[in-house]
Amino acid sequence: MSISKASKAGQFKIGDFEINRFGFGAMRIVGKGTWGEPEDRAEVKRTLQRLPELGINFIDTADSYGPDVSEELIRDALHPYSASMLIATKAGLTRQGPDQWAPVGRPEYLIQQVHKSLRNLKVDVIDLWQLHRIDGQVPQDEQFDAVKSMVKGGLIKNVGLSEVSTSQIEAAQKYFKVVTVQNRYNLVDRAHEDVLDYCEKNGIGFIPWFPLAAGSLAKKGSVLDQIASRHTVAPSAVALAWILRRSPVMLPIPGTGKVAHLEENLAAVGVELTDAEFAELDVAGKAA
Repeated sequence: MSISKASKAGQFKIGDFEINRFGFGAMRIVGKGTWGEPEDRAEVKRTLQRLPELGINFIDTADSYGPDVSEELIRDALHPYSASMLIATKAGLTRQGPDQWAPVGRPEYLIQQVHKSLRNLKVDVIDLWQLHRIDGQVPQDEQFDAVKSMVKGGLIKNVGLSEVSTSQIEAAQKYFKVVTVQNRYNLVDRAHEDVLDYCEKNGIGFIPWFPLAAGSLAKKGSVLDQIASRHTVAPSAVALAWILRRSPVMLPIPGTGKVAHLEENLAAVGVELTDAEFAELDVAGKAA
């Protein structure tokens, strides 16, 4: 079986970095409930080390995945990093246990977590740091100002936001340039179409998290399943191919802790959907 290379997805520029548009999300390389160590640490390490071989040069992680475990696994598997590798991380969500998340946006906390991520990843500067959530209990201007201070202090090179509205992006832009937005988006969840359109209009990278959710479209005999059979790939590859085609600023980051699943997802870059297939999936996704 021939293995696709991420460069076939096309490229996008984040600051000084030109990345291949098919990236990797490091949320699923830790334990169940995004908590603790992975079940198979050796397989996770093999998966991470396969990324540069496949041309995947954009990794998205967060201090809360584990917590800390994901960043440390990336360091152990890939440090020293290739000059072409962009590793993005996030802070602003705290963990109390498996599947438990709570936003904390106090300036001193955000600054503390950036210093910790620098140590975890073993880097001098974070090339892309994202505010994981805007904390509704803290004035957002205070959160944005803390981020601005870290850019000025040389701790962060580029800044992104996660789970935000267009008005929040515009408010943040008064403090720093927003280069990426990471909102939930997939074939059947289009709640952030307006944000995606805003990002496309303004040249901001849109990172869809949970990109493989397909709901009823994942069933045998569905439109997604039929198109996957036609292209001789897994349904996940077709769902990702649709996302890649949806917008030139789209930067999908499907994640896994297994090499075989990684390669199965990457097949998306070789899927050339016809106009009719793209439209059919679009309609089916909205109806699902």
